Amino acid sequence: MQINGTKALVTGANRGLGKAFVEALLARGADTVYATARRPDQITVPGAVPLRLDVTDAASIDAAAAEVGDLDILINNAGISTDAPLLGPSTDNIRREFDTNFWGTLNVTRAFAPRLAGGAILTVISALSWYAFAPSSNGYAASKAAEWSLTNGVRLELAGQKTQVTALALAIADTDMMASVDIPKLPPHEVVALALDGLEAGQLEVIADRPTANVKASLSRDPALFYADIPGALFG
Repeated sequence: MQINGTKALVTGANRGLGKAFVEALLARGADTVYATARRPDQITVPGAVPLRLDVTDAASIDAAAAEVGDLDILINNAGISTDAPLLGPSTDNIRREFDTNFWGTLNVTRAFAPRLAGGAILTVISALSWYAFAPSSNGYAASKAAEWSLTNGVRLELAGQKTQVTALALAIADTDMMASVDIPKLPPHEVVALALDGLEAGQLEVIADRPTANVKASLSRDPALFYADIPGALFG
């Protein structure tokens, strides 16, 4: 998959990783980059094509798909975290996380998949797709675990039309979502550079940082070893 000369669409493109994806795609020679958000007036990247897209709204997805037409690359970046525990007083915020992170990703993918024969999809998952860290992140983690499974399933279902499906997994980038966490963070442009290098190299999964690599490696071991000391397991 080569980015130069392609037509791409990025969800959640008004800030953070989404904005960095738009900038990087343009810098690598994409002919057209649709930068989508609920409020396209917040898109500030020169050369991008702002487009309204609410991934939780079927009519919005259909309208965007009709406007875009053919497509080479879809970047499923839109996501939310509400700090919802699984056993809190309400499941409303957990449902919001699944509506965006799982159902939003699936419905956008379904809308554009028929146009992506020979193209590529990159979906942003998380280190939290593979482990639970704290009660306030458990709803988000469950939705990202589902999104990882979705990504693997879509890869199989689109293999016949030769659509490459790549997952980007990361723990800690310097975005608004991680603003309250006081630990070292990767700049968004570094994460995106790794992701697009992996996309162009045909990788099915891009691991963006050491904490994520440590989590993925732990999956083959006794979980008691990992959960006994999560900070050490991540950063040791």
